[in-house]
Amino acid sequence: MTSAFEPLIRRLATLLPGELLPSELPQLLTPRQHPLLLDQRRATMIVNRVRLFAFLFAMLTPLWAVIDIMIFDFSLWLGLALFRLLASSAFVCLLLFCRPSGNLFEAYRAITLLFAIPTLFYVASHTLLGSHQLTEFSAAAATGYTFLPFVLMAGLSIFPLSLQENLALASLLLLAQGLAGYLGWSTLNWPSFAGGFWLLILIAGVTALASMSQLAFMITLLRQAIHDPLTGMLSRGSGEEILGLHWSVAQRNDSYLSLAFIDLDHFKAINDNYGHEAGDRTLCAFAALLQNNLRDADSLLRWGGEEFLLIMPNTDAAQADQALQRLMQRGLGSRPDGLPLTASIGLAERRHDQVPSYQELLDLADRRMYLAKNSGRNQIYGHDTLASRQA
Repeated sequence: MTSAFEPLIRRLATLLPGELLPSELPQLLTPRQHPLLLDQRRATMIVNRVRLFAFLFAMLTPLWAVIDIMIFDFSLWLGLALFRLLASSAFVCLLLFCRPSGNLFEAYRAITLLFAIPTLFYVASHTLLGSHQLTEFSAAAATGYTFLPFVLMAGLSIFPLSLQENLALASLLLLAQGLAGYLGWSTLNWPSFAGGFWLLILIAGVTALASMSQLAFMITLLRQAIHDPLTGMLSRGSGEEILGLHWSVAQRNDSYLSLAFIDLDHFKAINDNYGHEAGDRTLCAFAALLQNNLRDADSLLRWGGEEFLLIMPNTDAAQADQALQRLMQRGLGSRPDGLPLTASIGLAERRHDQVPSYQELLDLADRRMYLAKNSGRNQIYGHDTLASRQA
């Protein structure tokens, strides 16, 4: 599927920030490519901007009724004022009950409601205006209502959205414009409508590019903020937040979540005997080798020094142990003197070890890593290892 989009991806690369890595370009097309932490940050930003938008619309929508009463007859004004009151009340409800939680589904719901409210108002007001005989002056003033879809389409540009998400929302606005044209079929000025519809499509294209540019900057800034500058892996600063997100998903779905605490054996000797540059090269080579052998769903974090944390969602203790055993059999790299690099690994799993929080799961994996070290290094120490030794 990605190969089918390669020409589009290459074209996007010339229009978007140069700091974006080639491997990150598919994230601009669909949210399915996004890491969990990006989803959480993006969901929070979307909801906060929805609330800002809702506040502005809640304030400005009823105020325009003062202009309407000076232009339209009372019966038309009353109908429009009722629509404005309903729309403003809906915006107030959105402002009061919509709170950022970091959940992308809730962010989708919030932004859909935000654009659905004025879209329904546009269709309703357009239909009402079409059912009244307007004077030349009031007809000219009524054209102001036709600008609402253009304002909404331009408003999409303030959200960090992928191309797929942007097209879904833009299609809603284009559909509303088409519906308004259908409802006013008998009095429709076709050249004007066609020109306006084409302009709306052009604005949708510009808006999509603006939204993806925001998303690209967000991806770049998030990568720079949460990744370890030496190895390029996720840093400890973002580690607990990422682990907390995985824990929440695992609890909600009652799914497995395995943690492997990895400590490279005798690493201090590398720095002492060969220098810190050699130690840094060893760390980078180990991290790259491990990363290349992980699934897309797994997260590798540099916890500090020669310690790494591997987060494996939807992986039970036995599967995690087998995966780690395969990694160790393939080899973890070499020390500067050519000898194989080894590691002591502590393994813990949410359901198997029955721990109540991710902090305790992390502490358990950490303790088992020290047990692996004290038992001779170059091994994996988990619940089953402890049970077999006690037996």
